[in-house]
Amino acid sequence: MAPVYEKSGVFAGQLVRSARAAVVAAGPGVARLATRDVLSRRDLTVSSDAQKVTLGIIAVYIVVIAILWNLPYVRWSLWPFKMLVIAFHEFGHAITAVCTGGRVKSISLDPREGGVTHMVGGKSAITLPAGYLGSSLIGALLIFCGFDIVASKVASIVLGVCFLLTLWWGKRDWLTILTVLLAVGLIIACWFIVHAEPLRFVVLFIGVMSSLYSVWDICDDLILRKVNSSDASVFAQRYGGSSQCWGVIWSIISILFMVAGIIAGIAAFPESFAQQEEDSKNFIPTR
Repeated sequence: MAPVYEKSGVFAGQLVRSARAAVVAAGPGVARLATRDVLSRRDLTVSSDAQKVTLGIIAVYIVVIAILWNLPYVRWSLWPFKMLVIAFHEFGHAITAVCTGGRVKSISLDPREGGVTHMVGGKSAITLPAGYLGSSLIGALLIFCGFDIVASKVASIVLGVCFLLTLWWGKRDWLTILTVLLAVGLIIACWFIVHAEPLRFVVLFIGVMSSLYSVWDICDDLILRKVNSSDASVFAQRYGGSSQCWGVIWSIISILFMVAGIIAGIAAFPESFAQQEEDSKNFIPTR
């Protein structure tokens, strides 16, 4: 038995070595085929009309929101969306406070004065930038979802809940209540138009506003109005540097988040409008 075992072992060893040599020889070719297949399925080129329209809408939103943000009186048209973005900002503070050993006492929202998160403990080096970066990350995810109708449906459900939560934490004057309810009504109405296709553009609008909230708010606070009580100024007092420097750094990171969301959307959702509408019919249909 021993000689047979040894011969079998030698033969097996030869088979293993031959197989290994074959894998090594074929490896580069297999890798090239696999890579080519993956790239063909996840091509980052903007090919469909849906992607081109989405990118154009994003560009228009950036310009429109930047204008509305700074125009007197007209800027109040952004109230419900600004309240939601402020809520995202405060959620970022609150979540990181809890994750770093702190405790959240309360969250208050006011479209006239901004938001405040009252918390005890936590690591301020993380919680302070988490407001702007958290809202930017959420915005990037919404932009990603805005490239597809079904993904926008999922995102809109979460947005509707968040809108209603802002009424719970925010100051509930009649104008705030009215504008938030109108925003929720807009989301619901979009579900019933062309299989929720317009819902993509509502989700995109909120995503762009949330992604660039740090850019507009930091510019508004630190450059235009020179307010010294922002997250960036507190961070600078505790950890050095200037508030303008930290504001610029956080703004750059926010823009990178937004770019990542756009690239991911292009890679994940190459379908045409017609295909997206067909897919949307099977996801919580409205007809």
